[in-house]
This record gives sequence, structure tokens and C-alpha cells, in this order.
Amino acid sequence: MGEMEKMKKEAETLKTQIEAARKAAHDTDLAGAASGVAPAPTIQLKTRKTLKGHLAKIYALHWATDSKLMVSASQDGKLLIWDTHSGNKINAVPLKSSWVMTCGYAPSGNLVASGGLDNLCTVYNLKTPVVKIVKELDAHSGYLSCARFLSDTEIITSSGDTTCALWDIESGKQKTVFLNHVGDCMCLALSPDMNTFVSGACDSLAKLWDIRDGQCKQTFQGHTSDVNAICFFPSGNAFVTGSDDCTCKMFDIRSDQEVLGYQDAQLNSGVTSLALSMSGRLIFAGYDNFNCNIWDSLKGEKVGVLSGHDNRVSCTGVPPDGMCVCTGSWDSFLKIWN
Repeated sequence: MGEMEKMKKEAETLKTQIEAARKAAHDTDLAGAASGVAPAPTIQLKTRKTLKGHLAKIYALHWATDSKLMVSASQDGKLLIWDTHSGNKINAVPLKSSWVMTCGYAPSGNLVASGGLDNLCTVYNLKTPVVKIVKELDAHSGYLSCARFLSDTEIITSSGDTTCALWDIESGKQKTVFLNHVGDCMCLALSPDMNTFVSGACDSLAKLWDIRDGQCKQTFQGHTSDVNAICFFPSGNAFVTGSDDCTCKMFDIRSDQEVLGYQDAQLNSGVTSLALSMSGRLIFAGYDNFNCNIWDSLKGEKVGVLSGHDNRVSCTGVPPDGMCVCTGSWDSFLKIWN
């Protein structure tokens, strides 16, 4: 029996052990646990504001921690900072590369970041009289798919080179590289305590990482196509993913497995983006079919739909105060609903 055979056998044994452990942790399913909860009412939201200003497809949005300001990124080559209460633009940041795929707002409100097919994460300072580039973070060998600030000095990025990275913004260097996915990394979400994050990739897997030691702690299977969107549950014990396989899924970190799927036989389009309500009860999922569907996260039922865009909904976001939901689309508009 060769070395290879031994390895294969060992891998199979380990897989069986993992399955057994998962079965042991699977004491109930979410449908059973939530059977005593009253179903969520039908949710009907109205468009309160349509933010007009971008001239091309919008690819990303991110709320500031004050729940008033928001940054959006479009392939017209601009980052726009919006005052969502008045609907006015506060700032327009011209990008060197218009092929932008992500943007992020720092918790302090001082910085924003963007990146895309230029393989760079560019950090801008909003507090200078003229918005200027603080740093261009350059080490990924593939496109930048998502960027999220930990603070004004640290940011985490995910990339088409299959890795995620923790950067020191001041030095412009990668402090930690998170290497375990075998497909383009499409999305990431920070845990509420900022010690861990989850990522989703084109290998149809979601992974949980510890920022402190740089290790992949858990891997979650279940999707059958690219994972495009990922979002932490407010408790930090679970997260929701959205995929090209037309489904969303909730994974529980403690039981290391999927606890509920959100899909509709009539819905034959991929999930592009996700946001959770403040309590986590509602999932807002943007789809290729120009709509944003609202799911009851406990029951797995569809409880509403936001339709008003004329093209793919590419990004969704709920502000920290939970007062509304914003959708951004390839039709070049952002809509705020509540």
C-alpha cells in the first residue's frame, strides 16, 4: 500500500469522523426549533428615496456606522458618498480604474476603500479638504471582490486569487494571508466581535477564519455553485450565504452545518447580494431577476419582494440602526426602502 493510498484512507476516515460529529451536533433543525414562533407577516416596503447620480452599473454599497452616510461604487469610475436622509451627494471620489467591484466604509467614517479588476485595494481619506489616496494595497494577483475595514489601520480583503488578506494600511503590507479556498473568493463578512470572519467562494464553500491566528477554523458545504454573498447573523453564531445555485442558506457555526435553506421553485435566478435586518429575522436577498426578495430567516418562507429596479440588483445593505434597506442595481440607481 503506497504512501498515497494511506493518505487517501486517512482522509476518508477523517471525513467519516467529521460526519459523525456533525450528526451528533444535529439535535434539531431550525424548522422544528422555530415551530412555536408566529410566522412573520407579509412585508410590504415602499421606495422612500431613489438616489440618482451614477451613470453606469452600480456594483457595491456600504453603510457608514452613523446609519446616515453611505458609499456606493459604480463602473462609471466614481465612488459617491451619499447623505441618505436628504438624498444629496456629499462627495464624489474619482477612481483610477473604473472596473470597481467593491467599496467599504471605515467604522470611524474617516476612510473609504474600493477595488476591483485592478487587483488593488485603494484607501481614500474623506476628511482631507480634497479626498486623497492614503494607500494602494497591492499584493493580490487577482481581482478584488470585497473589502471591509477593521479600523483606520487595518482592512480585510477577498480576491479572485482565492485568498483573503489582512492588511496594515500604514505600511501597505499584508499581515496575514488566509489561504484555503480553491476558487475565486467572492465575498466576506466580519463577525460582530471583529475577531473572526466568514468568506464565500467559487468553490461553492463558505469558510470561517480566525483573524488572530490566520487559520481556517471551519468549512461549510451545501451550495452547488459560486457563493456570491455572505452575511453574519447578529448573534455571531450563524451566517447566511447566497449563491448562483438560486438559493440562500443559513449555516450554524456551533453545529458546523446548514440549518435552513431559502429557495423557491419559481425562482430561477442567482443570488447576487444579501443583507439581514437588525434582529436577523428578515433576509433581504438581491437576485439576477431584478428583484430583492425578503425571507423569514426562521421559517424559510418568502414574506415579501422589493421590485422597482430595471436591471440586476447587485448590492443590498441595511444600516446599523436597521431603519431601512438600500438596494443598488445595474440600472444605475440606489433605492432606499422601509
